[in-house]
Amino acid sequence: MSATLQGKTLFITGASRGIGLAIALRAARDGANVAIAAKTTEPHPKLPGTIHTAAAEIEQAGGRALPITVDVRDETQVADALELTATHFGGIDIVVNNASAIFLADSQKTEMKRFDLMHQVNARGSFMVSKLAVPFLTRAQNPHILMLSPPLDLKEKWFAAHTAYSMAKYGMSLAVLGLAGELRRSGIAVNALWPRTTIATAAVNNLLGGDGLMRASRSPEIVADAAHAIFTTPARELTGQFLIDDSFLWSRGQRDFDHYRVDPTQELMPDFFVPEADLPPVPLSPK
Repeated sequence: MSATLQGKTLFITGASRGIGLAIALRAARDGANVAIAAKTTEPHPKLPGTIHTAAAEIEQAGGRALPITVDVRDETQVADALELTATHFGGIDIVVNNASAIFLADSQKTEMKRFDLMHQVNARGSFMVSKLAVPFLTRAQNPHILMLSPPLDLKEKWFAAHTAYSMAKYGMSLAVLGLAGELRRSGIAVNALWPRTTIATAAVNNLLGGDGLMRASRSPEIVADAAHAIFTTPARELTGQFLIDDSFLWSRGQRDFDHYRVDPTQELMPDFFVPEADLPPVPLSPK
């Protein structure tokens, strides 16, 4: 299997910023085609990037970009976006379900409209994008579906403080479990990827901990590099797996993780949902 994504077409939800954009840029450096399926068309005061600025970055990095306005809750928009991508680039090889809604609160502070939004975007949206992409992926040479969702470590501690959000994220992972089995004979790989530590994104900065947590995080490039390693693996050899970014990269021979640290003097903050038994391949302590 080639170690490059040159000529491959990726359909990435929520690719206007953060981890989705980092995955897009890593593929673009190989000369890949990227459909940016996201909602942001106009600049947001707190969230950097639009589908158009992302497209410019992708093309500057060496890829071909197709910005498409898509709300992953809307079946017609998703179906049309997949069809447009396949027509524009001649097919679809990889689907990345990155779009996600987050609201960290207990049941008493969670309004049902927020519950509905998280389930519509995370669980339902990822299932629907994957479902509608299958007819295109069956025609690809090395088709992959990737969910940015956690391992299925069903512990009370991962739910108690934010039951609604955890249910929505684990819904994505349950889709991985089911779709991997359903699509195995078709040769379509379905995997989940999750970061060991918090990742320096706008969501972390705005919703979780501001500058302090940003400095205790790794850059989105570690997730992008792990995703790239997944996509360049034969689909029939890697499916139904719940992968942690650094552990997977370690298994593929990578040993230097320091360059992903935002601030080497800070201890890295573990992310939600990482099983206790999954030990980091390198220390998270300050350098």
